[in-house]
Amino acid sequence: MEGWSPSEENIIYRVLVSLIPPYGHAFLPELCNPGEMPERNFRIRVELVCTCKTEQPVGGMLCFIHHEEEEQRRNLGPSLLQTVCTGSYLDVQKTACRFHQLVKACWLVLPHSRRWRLTMLPCDRSCKFKMARAEEEIIIEIMLGVQQGDSDIFMSSQASEALFTPSTTWTLSCAVAEAKFFERRARRAPDGSFHLRCLQLCARILVGTCFSEYALKTVVMHLLNTTPLSGWHRTHFLLRLDDIMRYLRHCLEEKRLDHFFFGNEKIPEVVLPPALQRAEPFNLFQHLAQDPDAQAQAMREFTDMQDRLTRMLANDN
Repeated sequence: MEGWSPSEENIIYRVLVSLIPPYGHAFLPELCNPGEMPERNFRIRVELVCTCKTEQPVGGMLCFIHHEEEEQRRNLGPSLLQTVCTGSYLDVQKTACRFHQLVKACWLVLPHSRRWRLTMLPCDRSCKFKMARAEEEIIIEIMLGVQQGDSDIFMSSQASEALFTPSTTWTLSCAVAEAKFFERRARRAPDGSFHLRCLQLCARILVGTCFSEYALKTVVMHLLNTTPLSGWHRTHFLLRLDDIMRYLRHCLEEKRLDHFFFGNEKIPEVVLPPALQRAEPFNLFQHLAQDPDAQAQAMREFTDMQDRLTRMLANDN
């Protein structure tokens, strides 16, 4: 999954690394708040499983459950419960710290280390680092995630929207599903399609406003799902820009922008968990419905955005 930015500078490449339980362990997701709708925050319970009767890896491994602890340490090393867990739950910060250590150790043996300088950056819920040479810099952030079944939805290390996110809380991430959706649409789109460029251009006018890039991305995904792909050719560039702004304005007036994946059964490109398909649509503009002043401010900023877009297009011409 590659990050994108409204600016051509300071681009951060974000990579989601899927975590799978090692031999002798199982990941068991649990809702942080059972009954919460939508289901967005999880804890991942780690359990040791008996491996006495399973096929042993090359070299053989002892069962974590049915061998003495001292013997396990000599032959297996510590279990996840002893290294990256708090209690019985997978700890985001401890896991990110472990990845931080692994990246530093592996860097020394990579060919890139002879041409690039590595600087590890502070970040407690991901592994973030900078690679630099001469005047070139690349920032990479490794996000961690546990897949929900066989779907394209993950429980990720990204912080929640709350002021404080406990270290054992993993948040729902649709990033892989989004990337897959855009990739599959790009494959089917005719030559000269510009929907990603359109998204980047619109994101530039969001800077300094109350609108998030995610809200804009959601608008574009809704339109991509309802507008024929032939309509996204560069010859229809201004029409699609107008569609995006009209759609966003309508959502502001209605104080409602539905999350693209919650309750959406019309996305053949991605695999969603049944619970997400059946979920009630989640309103990304709920805060506007609850705060008239915030909605009025958003409408004013939308008008400013339209003026900024008009000037930008005039300058390009």
